[in-house]
Amino acid sequence: MKKTSTILSIIALAGAFAAVSCNNTATETAQATENNTEVAAQKGAIVYFNIDRVVSEYDYANDLRSVVETKVNSIQQEVERRSNKLQKDANAFQDKLNKGLLTQSVAQQQQQKLQEQANAFQNYAAQKDQEVMEEQQVMVNNIYNAIKEYVDKFNAENKYAMILATSGDILPAPVVTADPSLDITDKIIEGINAAYVKEKKAE
Repeated sequence: MKKTSTILSIIALAGAFAAVSCNNTATETAQATENNTEVAAQKGAIVYFNIDRVVSEYDYANDLRSVVETKVNSIQQEVERRSNKLQKDANAFQDKLNKGLLTQSVAQQQQQKLQEQANAFQNYAAQKDQEVMEEQQVMVNNIYNAIKEYVDKFNAENKYAMILATSGDILPAPVVTADPSLDITDKIIEGINAAYVKEKKAE
């Protein structure tokens, strides 16, 4: 636009003919419109969005991650607490054994009890590891399901021929390179967050 204004000023100062001035104005205005207007993908186009960015900037995903992280931290703290207690009991038993404070029969009983506790703890830790993996997988499923549902609604309005999800920075797949006008990542992020805010208010 600055270029257009400068050219028009020079033409005016030079006293160019009105017809020439009008033609130049029309030409420059058309060029400015073409250069400054954001080109958007048309209906029927094949477009794409960066799934990594959407997941990273999706408010619902961030809220859900926060909830899951709290649960996972609580589980891990309990596992660690039980592990420390078991280790403390084992150390106390070994100390008494080294000092000769236990009879052989009592030592065998306590050793057997510690072994049972160790086995129980291993089963407990394995169970909690499974719970953590399930929590994380369910979180991912919920995030991706919400994105899929939004993209379906989004495309019902925009009617693109196909919407691809691409991932990665150095060599993204499946879209390695494309016309920037086909990248709808910003639109997806803006729309999906607006929909989430609206949903939270409705609740």
